[in-house]
Amino acid sequence: MHELVYPPKPQPGDKVAVLSASAGLPELFPLPFEAGLQRLRDDFGLIPVEYPTTRRMGATAIDRAADINAAFGDPEIKAIIASIGGEDQITVTPHLDGELIRADPKPFFGYSDNTNLLAYLWNLGVVGYHGGSVMCQFGRCGQMHPLSADSLRAALFTSGEFELSQSVEYGDVDMDWQDPRSFESAPPMESCAGWSWHRPDRVVESATWGGNLEILSWLLMADRDIPAAETYQGMILLLETSEELPSAREVFWILRNMGERGLLQQFPAILFARPKAWSLQRQNDPAEKAAYAEQQREAVLRALSVYAPEAMVVFDVDFGHTDPQLVIPYGGRVRIDGPARRIIVTY
Repeated sequence: MHELVYPPKPQPGDKVAVLSASAGLPELFPLPFEAGLQRLRDDFGLIPVEYPTTRRMGATAIDRAADINAAFGDPEIKAIIASIGGEDQITVTPHLDGELIRADPKPFFGYSDNTNLLAYLWNLGVVGYHGGSVMCQFGRCGQMHPLSADSLRAALFTSGEFELSQSVEYGDVDMDWQDPRSFESAPPMESCAGWSWHRPDRVVESATWGGNLEILSWLLMADRDIPAAETYQGMILLLETSEELPSAREVFWILRNMGERGLLQQFPAILFARPKAWSLQRQNDPAEKAAYAEQQREAVLRALSVYAPEAMVVFDVDFGHTDPQLVIPYGGRVRIDGPARRIIVTY
């Protein structure tokens, strides 16, 4: 099993880098970005430091990589937080300085397209943190969701076990980030069931790997940052889908190909995030959202029935593109207690 090191944690008063390693969306949507920066200052006591490409759309991969290298190379920076995701971070990681990063590892927080950087750090032997972007979780309309805030605070400042909580509500309807009125109240939420368990007959405790399913498929196609399948033997697989709302067929195809690669067979347990089922391009009603989520679960179980029939799966864990979002250590330890229906992460 691949053993990783937890980087030292920041403390209130420390400087943290805020980077746009993917899309420079703070340039287009300054309202959620400024709200997130303010909460980092006021609620978490941190000093956010921006870099040349943080608010620049269309920055080159080389320039964005230079910002990442600079943040890891600056001894005053104690953690790095993504502004948001994007779609082309796979072009950035080849320009990173692995030796520099390994010499002074720091906690990195991000998800979605930031799966690229999380996987890159994993291969360097550095634990990352899946979740927590400035514009989405810190900059949430109205106020931060309490579950997101508690998880982020624990992941940022503490080391040790943290039990994940099931949410009784969730949201996936996008707010208008260009309208100041959107930030006057919390986004719409709807009630939801808790986690859904498949084969919860054992306890699995191990390190994690995975991330956004679509990004993992790109990494596989590019043959980038994914070593031999046996490297992941006995680990816990993290999977979540994006705001692009991939179809159940696409989810099955990707998982089938991971099975043909020999990957799915390596994981005795899988955490699958609650899927986002609404987008500006596909504004599903509640019944359509429920059907979409159920079809996605069926696609996952269909693939596992062929390639990993004994795997334990927990569906609808809140670490994906829905609100609230819980931080999962990427490469860190997680204990999934099926009989007790508990998930405990080590930050």
